[in-house]
Amino acid sequence: MPEHLTKETFKEKVFDYENNEDWKFEGELPAVIDFYADWCQPCKMIAPILEDLSEEYNEKVDIYKVDTGKEQELAAAFGIRSIPTLLFVPKDGKPQMAKGALPKKEFKRVFKEVLNVN
Repeated sequence: MPEHLTKETFKEKVFDYENNEDWKFEGELPAVIDFYADWCQPCKMIAPILEDLSEEYNEKVDIYKVDTGKEQELAAAFGIRSIPTLLFVPKDGKPQMAKGALPKKEFKRVFKEVLNVN
């Protein structure tokens, strides 16, 4: 199951944006962060896909969710203007952002090409 992050758990598990100017990933595994809202229809469409992927890629990729309604400061820190917005974080290297709902096939392609996970 994807794990819901607060500002504090985000800083521990992904990136402490308050204390670091340069990107420094805190996680052990590559990660996907889904910035979403409960009322968002496309967000609801990708939720089951992310649940499936969290099982399929268990112990290979961490999948996190950030509720932009509850975590407005965190969403603002990453310039989230539309939802869903997905942040793909490789173990090494810079994260990449994608806007909008993606089909499962596209998630798998990004996992392979951006996160280097098969």
